[in-house]
Amino acid sequence: MLDQTLLPARQIFIETGDYLEVAAAIKRLCVRGAPAIGVAGAYGAALGALQITADTAEIFLHKLEPIIHTLGSTRPTAVNLTWALRRVEDAARRGSNVEEMKDLIVEEAKQIHIHEENATRDMGISGASLIQSGFTVMTHCNAGSLATCGCGTALGVIRAARDQGKEIRVYATETRPLLQGARLTAWELLQEGMDVTLITDSMAGHFLSKGAIDAVIVGADRVAANGDVANKIGTYSIAVLANENGVPFYVAAPLSTIDLSVESGRLIPIEERSHDEVTNMGGVRIAAEGVKVANPAFDVTPSQYVTAIVTENGIIRPPYLTGLKRIFEAGHN
Repeated sequence: MLDQTLLPARQIFIETGDYLEVAAAIKRLCVRGAPAIGVAGAYGAALGALQITADTAEIFLHKLEPIIHTLGSTRPTAVNLTWALRRVEDAARRGSNVEEMKDLIVEEAKQIHIHEENATRDMGISGASLIQSGFTVMTHCNAGSLATCGCGTALGVIRAARDQGKEIRVYATETRPLLQGARLTAWELLQEGMDVTLITDSMAGHFLSKGAIDAVIVGADRVAANGDVANKIGTYSIAVLANENGVPFYVAAPLSTIDLSVESGRLIPIEERSHDEVTNMGGVRIAAEGVKVANPAFDVTPSQYVTAIVTENGIIRPPYLTGLKRIFEAGHN
C-alpha cells in the first residue's frame, strides 16, 4: 500500500501480511478513496483468513467473523468496504472445507481488484462524453488512481476526455482539513502533465460565479437509492453553488458505491474523525487550546443538485430512483 498520508513529499510503500495493519492503514488514511478501501479491505480479509487455523468450515467461518468486523468498522461511510467484505464472506461460504474456503477468499479479493480497475476504465469512457474540448472542470477531494486502484472515478472521466484529444483544464479544491486535493489530486494531474490550478475550498463560489467553470465532477463514497450522494465534506456546498450558477454537477461512482438498501442520504452514516485533523496542520497546532471542534469527514448532496451520475454501465439522469435500480440490476445480471 502506498502511504498516502506522506504524499507528495515522500512515496513510501507499506508491505504487510497482517490484517490488523491493513485495518489500521485504512483507518488512518494510508489507503483511502471508496473503491481502494474496498479492495484493501478484501485483501486484508484474505490475509486474515490465511492465518486462521480451524478443523472445520464452521469454526473457520466463526474465526473469520471478527476479521470482517474489524475491517468493516474502519470507515463507516464508504459502502464499497461493506460490499467487498460481503463478497469475501459469501465466497468463503461456497467452500466445502477450510483450504478451499481460503482459496476462494483469495481469489475473490483478486476479482474485486480487477472489477474496480475495469469499472473505472469503463466509467471514464462513459463519462468523457460529458466533457467538451476547452472545458474547465472543477473537482473536489481526490477521486483518481490513488482512490480507486484504477484510473479514477472523477479523474478517470477527465483522463478519458483528455485521451480523446480534448483540451481540458482542471481546478482542484484543496479539500480541508487533510488537503487531499492539494496533496493528491494536484500531484496526480501534474504527473500526467495536465493543466491543473489549485484553489482553496472557499474560492469555489468565486470561480463558479465568474463563469470560469464549465462543469463540476466529483467521486462518491455512497449513493443512496434516491440519488443522494455522500462524498468528502464540502461537496454539498459546491453542488449548491454550481446549481445557483447553472453549472452541471456530475458524480462518478462505480456500481459498488450504489447502496439501494439506503432510501435516502439521511440514512447514510457520516464518519466523525479526530479533532486533531482540524486543530493541527503538519504537526503544528493552528487553533486555540480548548476550542470545540466538529469534524465530519463527509456530507450528503441531495439528488436535486446532481445533474447526472456516471457509472461503468452508463450515465444516469433523474429520476434516480428508477434509473439507479435499473442500471444496478443490469450490472448484476
